[in-house]
Amino acid sequence: MDDLVHIADAALADAVRRAGGHLVCKPGCSQCCVGVFPIALQDAARLRDGLAAAAPERASRIRLRVEDSLRRLEPWFPGDRATGILGEDYEAAILFEEFANDEVCPVLDPTTGTCDLYAARPVLCRTFGPPMRTEEGNLGTCELCFIHASTEEIAACELDPGFPAVEEASNAAFDEAHGLHGETLVAYALRGV
Repeated sequence: MDDLVHIADAALADAVRRAGGHLVCKPGCSQCCVGVFPIALQDAARLRDGLAAAAPERASRIRLRVEDSLRRLEPWFPGDRATGILGEDYEAAILFEEFANDEVCPVLDPTTGTCDLYAARPVLCRTFGPPMRTEEGNLGTCELCFIHASTEEIAACELDPGFPAVEEASNAAFDEAHGLHGETLVAYALRGV
């Protein structure tokens, strides 16, 4: 689990160095923390470990936000509510496209706009900001970053294109070692912790 985090953090550091002033992410900028997104079960385990190690007051605040989030998400959750695993069929994927676009991550501190489990955050959170390839092969960027960058400048700042394969292999190995399969959401990962 730690190996993937180190690789992700190194890939991000390299992309950030190349991005310079085009990357405007900073503490308090939390636009990317609004709207649910699937996380690997390895990310879920890391988040649970982070919550278990958090200071009691912080952990209590996170747990309350998780409970509130689950109350909002539960009626529309496109997956198995008992396990928190997202559905993998076409219908579930269509539902997910419109599901909870305004839901704030329960780990986000609403006062500071920072992540209360930053050291344990999912890989997607660790690598968001620099340009990354979409499944269609396009370079996607945060809408707040790279506003005045040329196409060439954006391409020169791409997060290591080999990283997704490393992440996929690491997640598959984790799932196999733990007899798991699928993806979940941050709120479901932290349910009952």
